[in-house]
Amino acid sequence: MSISRYELVFTDVTGATQDVVVVERTLYKGSGGHPIYTDPTGIIRAEISDRGEVRVMPSGGHQDPAHAVRARALPEGEAEDPAGTDPSASSA
Repeated sequence: MSISRYELVFTDVTGATQDVVVVERTLYKGSGGHPIYTDPTGIIRAEISDRGEVRVMPSGGHQDPAHAVRARALPEGEAEDPAGTDPSASSA
């Protein structure tokens, strides 16, 4: 069973958390043969192995490689609804 969403936790050299980004699985695979995950903007792209190893992939110029990134699997069915609407609610 493959995981469809992860939180990527980016930390600095001191170990302090700098940023957390949610990424979703795409149909693509990276050079290591593992799925590629991306954030909604497409700026953050990462290949994540089945052992949770993360390889952040550059999506444009002038990007510095991340020093320390951890992947935390997100449970299925906990997707946030940015519009704040209930998809099960019927509209009349």
